[in-house]
Amino acid sequence: MENRQQKKKFAAGIILLVLAFFFQLAARYVHGFGEWYGSTIYPLLVCVIGGLSNLVPFSVVEILLYLFLTLGLWYGITHRKKPFHLISSLVFLLGFLAFSYTMNCGINYYRLPFSHFLNLEIRPSSEDELKELCIFLAEKVKEAATDKEAENKEESGTASRAGESRQANKVIKRSIFSRQAREDMKKLGQSYPQLSGFYPRPKPLFVSEILSYQSLSGIYSPFTIEANYNGDMTDYNILHTACHELSHLRGFMREDEANFIGYLACVGSDAAFSRYSGYLSGFIYAVNALYCQNPDAAAEVYLFLPDCALTDLHTNNQFWKQYEGPVAEVSTKVNDTYLKANSQSEGVKSYGRMVDLLLAYYRRCEKEHEP
Repeated sequence: MENRQQKKKFAAGIILLVLAFFFQLAARYVHGFGEWYGSTIYPLLVCVIGGLSNLVPFSVVEILLYLFLTLGLWYGITHRKKPFHLISSLVFLLGFLAFSYTMNCGINYYRLPFSHFLNLEIRPSSEDELKELCIFLAEKVKEAATDKEAENKEESGTASRAGESRQANKVIKRSIFSRQAREDMKKLGQSYPQLSGFYPRPKPLFVSEILSYQSLSGIYSPFTIEANYNGDMTDYNILHTACHELSHLRGFMREDEANFIGYLACVGSDAAFSRYSGYLSGFIYAVNALYCQNPDAAAEVYLFLPDCALTDLHTNNQFWKQYEGPVAEVSTKVNDTYLKANSQSEGVKSYGRMVDLLLAYYRRCEKEHEP
């Protein structure tokens, strides 16, 4: 009886692996399948699986990871003399993970990109255009910083002024950021139907150092359909990152486009801190691209930033610097391989395409304001 159950488990794992492989092939080679799936079936999974994960305020996938490691060690020790039990369990687990990943993430890499729906003129841009964009973003950062300061003065009854502990303030602030990110994405969905729908709350990891050591600001979990972010980061990073991860829950998996969607959500927000997060994040991408072309020009545009932004950028650099090392390097290589395996041929360099989208969007906005 026991061996029969193990054979069934083994067979189920093989079937799941075959199904995962079949749907990966369909997504890659059947024209229109990825778009159809990403716009019709996947949103239902977000409502069901993402809705269940949304019932609790903590990251479900993080807890499952700790349970898996603990139970996996226990199972391996107790069944070490039963090799077929271990093999069948491993095959079933691999099959389940491969199938879940494919249905909740993998297929979406082959839907139409978000830029397809924007009618943006994406073309090579001059260094002068890039510098102009940087100055525009810096000025917007300054404007949002002023609004943010005014908002902070109005919020006289915050937890920090009530004498709460620093950790309590951090928890409260992260909760506010998570709620704001959902609101920003919902508002953006009113302008772009492709982004409308149910958004579960983005969640910080309890042990965010897991992400810090991998140089990750956030991560989408296809197994629980959750948007998770690094809760230890500098505050300005969080809202843009949360919106970035939430964009994956609308089926847009490209990292450059997720960055751009996060930018649009933040800069269109009613909350000043969201706008500050979006414009400052956009500035960083743009000025890094400018630095590669002309370091002196990049240094000039930094002068347009307000002091609070310069402080935030310094704090952010110091934060990530402490986690530099072999783990971060290996994580970057793994991420690069992962992106290329999902037909993002530029790998981690695809993050740089964010600047092309910013430039195209800036050009269109400028034309709309022409007399």
